[in-house]
Parts: sequence; structure tokens; C-alpha cells
Amino acid sequence: MAARKIIRDQMILMRKSTDAKPDDKKIAEDLRDTLLANKDKAIGLAANMIGKSKKIIAVFIGPFPVVMLNPKIVKSEGKYLTEEGCLSLDGVRKTARYEKIWVEYEDLSFTKRSAEYDGIAAEAIQHEIDHTKGKII
Repeated sequence: MAARKIIRDQMILMRKSTDAKPDDKKIAEDLRDTLLANKDKAIGLAANMIGKSKKIIAVFIGPFPVVMLNPKIVKSEGKYLTEEGCLSLDGVRKTARYEKIWVEYEDLSFTKRSAEYDGIAAEAIQHEIDHTKGKII
């Protein structure tokens, strides 16, 4: 297990991430391990939260951590306002999210996947994809 320290430096968090490549698999595995190490206080993480500006996120879908490389929301519906917290930030902040999203991504084998998510999983995926864009809630 290679859990990494959570980055709180907003200058690092505001950098836009670059596409993940097969050489970045170790980053993805470390991100998953870091999420597992923080399962009592996080449902998702983005690679920039461990200091790597790559389009990689890890999110709990139910009890299982799912790693998504180069995730992209291709469709969304049901906009709502909510408040979210983040391991990289203090407190909670208001943001807009969508109830249901459709995501295209690559798995750890760089196989293309697509899936539909709703509820807390959809909210977490949107939050982490925002991180890959350098957006801080």
C-alpha cells in the first residue's frame, strides 16, 4: 500500500491536469491506496490531491474504490445546489451539481469504459473531475 500525503496547497490544486498515460499507472494505484487509507473521511480523491497533475480520480462506488483515468462527463441532468467539503480544504462550500451523470473513462488497464451514476457517487465524481480541471469548490 502506497498511501500519499493529501496536498492542501491551493496553488498546486488550481493547476489543470494533463491526460493520464500508461506510465501513470503507479499514480493511479497510489491514489486508490490513499483513498482507502482515508475511507473514514473521504469518498473520492483526484491525483492533484497527492501532488500529481494527472487526469486520474478514485471514488468509492458503494464499498469499492473505482479508479478512473481521463474521466469525462458526457451527459448530465437534474441540476441542484449543495454544499461540499474536501480533504484539501477547510469547511464546506456551496456548489452546483447534477443528480445523474454519464461518464466515459479508462480503467487501470486503459480499457475504455462508460457508466451512469447518480446520488453521492455522481456528486463525488463531479467534485473530483473539477479537481482535474484546477477548479476548487
